[in-house]
Amino acid sequence: MSFEKTKKIIEEGDIIVLYLGPQNMHSFEVTEKILNKKGEYVDNVFQTTYGALKVPSLIGKEYGSKVELSKGWAFVIQPTPELWTTTLPHRTQIIYTPDISLIIHLLDLVPGSIAIETGTGSGSLSHSLIRTVRPHGHLYTFDFHEKRVEIATEEFTKHGLKDYVSVQHRDVCLQGFGDDLKHKADAVFLDLPHPWLVIDHAVDALKKTGGKLCSFSPCIEQVQQTCIKLKSAGFVDIKTHECLQRELTVHYKPVPQLNLECLKKKHTIEDMPLRKSEDQEKILTVSHSPSLPGHTGYITIATLPPLFARIIIDA
Repeated sequence: MSFEKTKKIIEEGDIIVLYLGPQNMHSFEVTEKILNKKGEYVDNVFQTTYGALKVPSLIGKEYGSKVELSKGWAFVIQPTPELWTTTLPHRTQIIYTPDISLIIHLLDLVPGSIAIETGTGSGSLSHSLIRTVRPHGHLYTFDFHEKRVEIATEEFTKHGLKDYVSVQHRDVCLQGFGDDLKHKADAVFLDLPHPWLVIDHAVDALKKTGGKLCSFSPCIEQVQQTCIKLKSAGFVDIKTHECLQRELTVHYKPVPQLNLECLKKKHTIEDMPLRKSEDQEKILTVSHSPSLPGHTGYITIATLPPLFARIIIDA
């Protein structure tokens, strides 16, 4: 139950993140035994590039501790939604932290909000949504794939989040969100191949006082069709964003200095020799990464006005 609250001591059943480096992290459950491929329970030993870790030895240690491996060491830290996004087992293509942060900002989510998510997938976005709306809010997440729903439900329970999320196996394109969610949600998020098929259902699910709808699509053709449907359904302030992360490297850069003594000898600027390398000045600067991360997707956000405003507009 490592996601429910900040903890100091590792207990059996916790999900932990083993930190070996910025690009080398692993998450797993702290248990004494584990099932092998033959279906037999064996001692839980986790293998890394720096040797083996006897997982039960973590019980009773403090989060943030440095732990010994058979060929090195690592840090054991408590997971966050961001770390879970980095280390989770992929069942589908996931949404990553730069897009997640923008989605939560655009949806105006706060503690106490009621949010709807389709589809659940690997649960990357779900964990961040839950952290934002709890303790008094709730996330209702849907997926058409029954096995993924079962795995996600089990994960939320292990992570101590079951009181803040409801997972349902449902084809929302055909069935909508159900009568229980009629005019109950503050925000709806869509991650589907055909988001325009769900927009009418989203109108029924959003509160009569209005709300936000956000759609994530990898193709601009999907965005175009979604925007057309949003406008016809009464949504306003429809905008599409593309979030691209740029990395900057901070470093010192040597700057050659002109040998001004050569001015006395009437050299031109082009002919003027530079000082020796040891006389060069170093300045602190930044440089961009030689390549940018690839395109992830388009994030479309729209606002549904209050019901009385929609009635006036239609009239």
